[in-house]
Amino acid sequence: MKTIQIFQKKIRPFLLLLIFSPLATVAQTAYQLMQSGGSSVKVTGTSNVHDWSMTSKQFESTGTFNFNSLGEMTDVTALKFTLAIKSLKSGKSGMDERTYKTLNATEFPKISYRLNFATATMVQANRYSIQTTGILTIAGKTQSFSMKVMALVNADGSISCHGSENLMLTDYGIEPPSFMLGAMKVGNNLVIHFEFDYAKVSSAK
Repeated sequence: MKTIQIFQKKIRPFLLLLIFSPLATVAQTAYQLMQSGGSSVKVTGTSNVHDWSMTSKQFESTGTFNFNSLGEMTDVTALKFTLAIKSLKSGKSGMDERTYKTLNATEFPKISYRLNFATATMVQANRYSIQTTGILTIAGKTQSFSMKVMALVNADGSISCHGSENLMLTDYGIEPPSFMLGAMKVGNNLVIHFEFDYAKVSSAK
């Protein structure tokens, strides 16, 4: 009898709270980048001559987006991203080759990112601000990398993400390169812009 009373007074309310709480995470869904989408990564920078940019549409990313019982995103886990350095293109072959050499693309052909922690905050219906912390590896050097990602959960369940973040080449042991026999010197500060379209793994195409 005493055991039953303890269950009714203490354990049962706790179980009911877990079952019916709208904040309880009930869905962990694996996503990957859509192959036929508008995903892109753009790197922009400055020089003493003119601004410049390089763009890639060839990369891979997977992650798990978690939702509560109301269908609201709560966080993101297990997200990974890789990009082949030689997929970055400026439209000028000379600049491309110099960039690949600067990033030592022969020895370190990929840029990679792995998420450590993320929290999602709803800002509008189906729209979220996601604060992330992870590790970014460029040219064999790994650094902690934090950024804010804006996400939209679309009607078909796909998720569109975009954002931008600054980084410094010297943080990754990279000396800012020069071009045209030293006449053009690239600045140390870069901005990474990204647009990612994710689909559930079972329906990604």
